[in-house]
Order: sequence, then structure tokens, then C-alpha cells
Amino acid sequence: MSLRKLAGLLVLVEGLQFLLGAMVLIGLQCGMIFYTESILEVSLSLVLLSSLLSVVVLLSVTRYQNESYQESMRNLENLNNRLREQRHDYLNQIQVVHGLLELGEYEEARAYLDPVFKAITKVSSALRTAQPAVNALLQAKMEEAERQGINFYLEIGTLLDGLLVEPWELCKIMANLIDNAVTAVSGQKGERRVVLQLREFGSVYECSVKNNGPCIPREQQRLLFTRGYTTKKGEGHGMGLAIVEAALREAGGTIEVESGEEETCFRFTLPRRL
Repeated sequence: MSLRKLAGLLVLVEGLQFLLGAMVLIGLQCGMIFYTESILEVSLSLVLLSSLLSVVVLLSVTRYQNESYQESMRNLENLNNRLREQRHDYLNQIQVVHGLLELGEYEEARAYLDPVFKAITKVSSALRTAQPAVNALLQAKMEEAERQGINFYLEIGTLLDGLLVEPWELCKIMANLIDNAVTAVSGQKGERRVVLQLREFGSVYECSVKNNGPCIPREQQRLLFTRGYTTKKGEGHGMGLAIVEAALREAGGTIEVESGEEETCFRFTLPRRL
């Protein structure tokens, strides 16, 4: 059962408990009803049920937050280690370029700098938001895609400084969609491309995750956000998109999918603080 349903059930039980208590109190004062053991049993049952639900909700929230914190910390630690490695590498590469320039090998220096510049540009594009957890996630996913020979492009047009949800909530949503996009293109020949666009429009943030993988038929698109439905082979799938859709709906956001022969795009929105 989701946290939202647990919280709703807890509110319902608390409301019934309050309503019953008020009715009994009024009835006793007006002499309409008399104190009985059955009234005490019902009242105690509601109190115990309310307490149990409170404990379950608190444990679920704590567990979920701990898992999210740990995942965010792992991403941040990986990003920090990666930046340290790159700083060391860039210092060595600058020394090489300086040596080539001293020798007058200008074309060699230029050819040597091209891949270095591209690498620096990719790192910079992943560090453009005001949310360290999001930056760490994007850097980690970009490197993971590159290891698989997939071109991962980032187009960041917002600082995300007005998020109304916790950063790790956004990370979980983005990570799921990115992983799905990477899986979609991993088995195809030719160029394999994933593009993430992050922008803001008025009172909402908009994130698009695109890939040039196979087209998703229209009849399947309607089922993608159904719990248990999957287009992937093997076990362990069929939960991600349903969880993403539920998380976005609870946060006041939306998600939609468009798929054609050239591109598939998952686009979601989240409200932002103005």
C-alpha cells in the first residue's frame, strides 16, 4: 500500500474516532445513551487501530527517506570522486598541451584539445542546476550511458531553485525514465541517442527524456503506466512507470508519452515555487 493510501486510511480512522467520541460525549451529557462496555471496546479498538496506522506510516516514511538519502549521497560521492579524477587528468593534459605549444606543434595541440574540450563541456552541462543531488544523478547517468556506447545529451534550461518536492523525489523519477530510455536503445544498431531536456515555463518545470529506440505502438502507450505492465523481456520489470506516474500525480505533476518511428519522448511536469 502506498504512503498516500496509508495516510488517507489514517485520516479516515482518526475522523471516525473523533466522530464517535463526540457522539458518545454528547449522548452521555444529554442522557440519551448510557455508558456500556461495548462503547469502551469500540473506542479502544479505534484508538489502537489509529496508533497502529500511525506507526506504519511513520516507519514507511522513515524507510523511504533513508533510502532516498542514501541514494543521493552515493550519487554525490561518485560525482565528487569523478571531479577529483578529472581535475588530476586535466592538469596532466594541460602539461601535455603546454609542451606541444613550446615545441611549436600547434596542430597537434589543437587535435589533442578537441576530446578534452568535449569532456569538459559534458561535465559542465551536468552541473547547471542548483540541486547537487540532481547534478550528481545526471553526471552518473551520462557516464553510464557513455560506457555502453550511447550518446547522452543534456539540455538544461533551469536552475531548479523553486522545487516544491524533495530533490531525491525528482531524482527517482528522472532516473527511472533515463534507465528506460537507455534500455530502449541498447539493443539497436547505428546511433543510439538519449536526450534529456529540463526547462521551466511559468509555474511548472518540464522535463523531457527522449530516445531514438523502437516505436511504442499506440495501444501499448495507454497501458505503460499500469502497474505490472511491461514491454521488456525477463523478470523484475513492470513497476517503474506506474510508480513514476503515482509519484507525479501525488506531487501535482503530469506525465505523457509520444512515440513515433524516429523518436520516443516521455515528458513530465512538476509545479514550481514562483
